[in-house]
Amino acid sequence: MSLEVHLREGETADSLLRRFQRQVQMSGILREVKARRYFLSKGEAARLKARRNARRRRKQGQAID
Repeated sequence: MSLEVHLREGETADSLLRRFQRQVQMSGILREVKARRYFLSKGEAARLKARRNARRRRKQGQAID
């Protein structure tokens, strides 16, 4: 997956950089890189996912009250 950002006519370097950063955030590249920093077995990944879901459900329950 590669991202390209071309300089538009009259565009400053700052706005070009902001546009690139926004594309990186929207593409999810950083999230995937962080997830692949170290190896997780399928069992560990499932436990982590269950823990995250439980935390999210608890937070949603508090917001509704």
